[in-house]
Amino acid sequence: MMRSLSIAATGMQAQQTNVEVISNNIANVSTTGFKRSMAAFQDLLYQSAARPGTVSSEQGTVLPTGTQIGLGVRNAGVNRVLTQGSLTQTDNPLNVAVDGRGYFGVKLPSGDTAYTRDGSFNLSSTGMLVNSEGFQVEPGISINPTSTAVTINQAGQVIETLPNGKQNTVGQLQLFQFANEAGLVALGGNNFQQSEASGDPVQGLPTDQGFGSVRQGYLESSNVNVVQEITSLIQAQRAYELNSKIIQAADQMLQTTNQAR
Repeated sequence: MMRSLSIAATGMQAQQTNVEVISNNIANVSTTGFKRSMAAFQDLLYQSAARPGTVSSEQGTVLPTGTQIGLGVRNAGVNRVLTQGSLTQTDNPLNVAVDGRGYFGVKLPSGDTAYTRDGSFNLSSTGMLVNSEGFQVEPGISINPTSTAVTINQAGQVIETLPNGKQNTVGQLQLFQFANEAGLVALGGNNFQQSEASGDPVQGLPTDQGFGSVRQGYLESSNVNVVQEITSLIQAQRAYELNSKIIQAADQMLQTTNQAR
C-alpha cells in the first residue's frame, strides 16, 4: 500500500479538526468573555531509508541529508488564545468586566468553584449576586432589595445606596489567577475549572499587583476576529482539498500498477 494514502488521510483528519475549532470560534463571536482557540499540529514519525550522517563510502564520506520520509501529521492540542476582548458598555450596574488579568469565581451546585470572565451578573430572589445561570458569585454578596443604587468601584467594592441616602459597603469582589491559564478546563456556560495543568488558583483583589481592575457597566466581548477566522477557514478548506487530491492521485497510480501487463 502506498504511504501517500495514509499520509493524506492524516492530513484530512487534521484539517477536519482545524475546521471544527474555527467553526466553534465563529459560533461564539458574540459570547461574552469568550477566548478563541487554535489547533496545533505536529509531524509524525519518519521512516529512514538512510539516516543523515551515515557513512557512504570506504573513504569515510557521510550522507549530507539522508533519506527520511514523514508519515503525516497529528493534532498536538487546541490552544486557547488569552488576549483580552474589547470592553462593551452596557450601562447595567450589575455588569462587570475585568480590565486586565483575573477571573471571577462562581459557586457551582456541586460546591466546587468555577472561574469565568463573564461578568453579566444579576440578583437572585434573595438579593444574592449571581451569574446568568444563577450560580452565586464568590464570595457571597447580598444586596438589600430596597436599595436604590448599586456601585461597584474599580477595586471591586460593592456599595449599595438605601432609600434614605445612606451608603453601605456590602461586599468585595475577588479575582483569581493561574500560573497556566491555558490549562483551565472549559465547562461550557463561560465557566472554567482548575486542573493539574493550570495549577492552583491565586486569589487577590482587583487593582492588586498583577491583577486587573473591574469596570462597572461594561462586559468583555469575545476576542474572535471574524476576518481572521474566515481566512483560516479558507486555508483549512484548501488544505483538505489538496489532501483529497493526493488520495485520488495515489489511487490512480495504484490502478495503473494493477493494469500493467
